[in-house]
Amino acid sequence: QVQLVESGGGLVQAGGSLRLSCVASGDIASINTMGWYRQAPGKQRELVASITSGRNTNYADSVKDRFTISRDNARNTVYLQMNSLKPEDTAVYYCNAEVKSWAEVRLGRRGRVYWGQGTQVTVSS
Repeated sequence: QVQLVESGGGLVQAGGSLRLSCVASGDIASINTMGWYRQAPGKQRELVASITSGRNTNYADSVKDRFTISRDNARNTVYLQMNSLKPEDTAVYYCNAEVKSWAEVRLGRRGRVYWGQGTQVTVSS
């Protein structure tokens, strides 16, 4: 079993910054892509940013040049540095990771995608 736990959300004024963290734990042999998604009230969940195990990154157009995703493979952790926050960034932010467990390695199975429980980010105008 694998768990993802996010932290770092909160309330911030427009123009401010927050740093989100997500730690993966459990039966982990390898982690491929890790990412951050967000869901605002009444809207669909959307990709914010993702990073591969080789540190190739991908960003939503709405956050380019403001957000930076990074990861620490030794700590199974992914970060999202959010600068110049806007009220439209308000949402629940979810961590996501493609994980292969040692059990799946032994059985020759593919890994699975796991999600964190979400952390609220609120940006006031």
